[in-house]
Amino acid sequence: MDCKLRAKNCGGCPLLGLDYAEQLKQKEEKVRALVGKYGPVHPIRGMEQPYHYRNKVISTFATGWGGKLTSGIYAANSHKVLPVESCLLQDEVLDKTMQAVRAAANACRYQPYDEDKGTGLVRHCLLRRGVATGQVMVVLVTAQPVLPGAKNFVKALLAEAAQRGVTVTTVVQNVNSRKTSVVLGEAEKVLYGKGFILDTLCGKTYAISPRSFYQINHAQTEVLYGLAVEAAKLTGKEVVLDAYCGIGTIGLTAADHAKQVVGVELNRDAVQDAIGNARHNGVKNARFFAADATRWIREAAAAGEKADVIFVDPPREGSTPEFLASVARMAPKRVVYVSCNPVTLARDLATLTKLGYKAEGFTPVDMFPHTEHVETVCLLSKLNAKQHIEVDIHMDELDLTDAEKKATYSEIKEYVLEHTGLKVSSLYIAQVKQKCGIIERENYNKPKSDDAKQPQCPPDKEKAIKEALKHFGMI
Repeated sequence: MDCKLRAKNCGGCPLLGLDYAEQLKQKEEKVRALVGKYGPVHPIRGMEQPYHYRNKVISTFATGWGGKLTSGIYAANSHKVLPVESCLLQDEVLDKTMQAVRAAANACRYQPYDEDKGTGLVRHCLLRRGVATGQVMVVLVTAQPVLPGAKNFVKALLAEAAQRGVTVTTVVQNVNSRKTSVVLGEAEKVLYGKGFILDTLCGKTYAISPRSFYQINHAQTEVLYGLAVEAAKLTGKEVVLDAYCGIGTIGLTAADHAKQVVGVELNRDAVQDAIGNARHNGVKNARFFAADATRWIREAAAAGEKADVIFVDPPREGSTPEFLASVARMAPKRVVYVSCNPVTLARDLATLTKLGYKAEGFTPVDMFPHTEHVETVCLLSKLNAKQHIEVDIHMDELDLTDAEKKATYSEIKEYVLEHTGLKVSSLYIAQVKQKCGIIERENYNKPKSDDAKQPQCPPDKEKAIKEALKHFGMI
């Protein structure tokens, strides 16, 4: 299937001209090439009907022929708006909805915003559709708070949509007066309906607001989350941690199969959505926290909190060494990594392997047909001491004194590196501990002879080590 927009440098579907079976083959081979050395890569899960899967559309307004308002997407590698009437990837209901929005905006004589001149009113339109519920949201992004004739616009929009067989559930005005390429601004006003729509995913119902992160391919998201929960091997007795939890979709999907679910997410709006979603679905064994996941997990681990399974669903940039080290400190039996970028997945796997986890297998999922993106579900299991061949055991971490039981030398090194960027040796740690009155065991890091010289810990590293000892409650 071909598209006229490709010839106009759309760039949204780089693989559209390739047979779908070949697309799947290439994506599976890409994942295998990057992570195959860590474990088996299972066959990719593709779509039966790989078209019109996007339940979210963002359209940018511009001036079209004869000064008439039009809208579309930016052409590849440019800031030129390419008018779009319909798209092979977009939900067909949203194509019709966007036609209705343009007709209503033209009827109200709204002018498109000009970034260079700073003139005009309407900037973008964001559309969302609940695939399971059929509910439709229209978000009109304006450059100023006042929307002239707002009631007339809503009335015209509803009428135009109805003529096209579409029922609009809610209309929201979003105000973005900044000179930025970011679509949404901070202020919002509900013009019609409740300001959100509902959708059902994996048996749970979710309230979706204009800012909510919600996967754009409903059918494949159910496949992805189903694989993730299956990989977790939940029995109903586990404590599950959902890191980067967003509005709680993975955690709430797992809640029926776990003893308790804890979600952590930096975005406070998303956390409020997650709490509301748990309440709406009657889920009582899930809690959500607005916090930086790395810091939250590190502090929870230091307080002795444990999780049996941790779901990790990071952005395309992947996770961080600090976050993965915090995960390892919590020592879950299993880590389920849901990746949207196999390159950063491979990078993070190298870290998790060093931290004592082994990849049991990978299942690629084609969430975005006709694009180069591919998701991957990976299960990692914690190795025990007999299994873990690469573990680095030091005599200085055996037969610990009372103070030393609070942190190993490796943990102190990790803390210092993470917080100061300094690398410190076991010798330097021993010297600082001795200065602080922490008794070292006989023969630990002793010089070979009484007159042998040892390097002394520099002041900056001594200060950093002391901060680590304070953090672990050793001084």
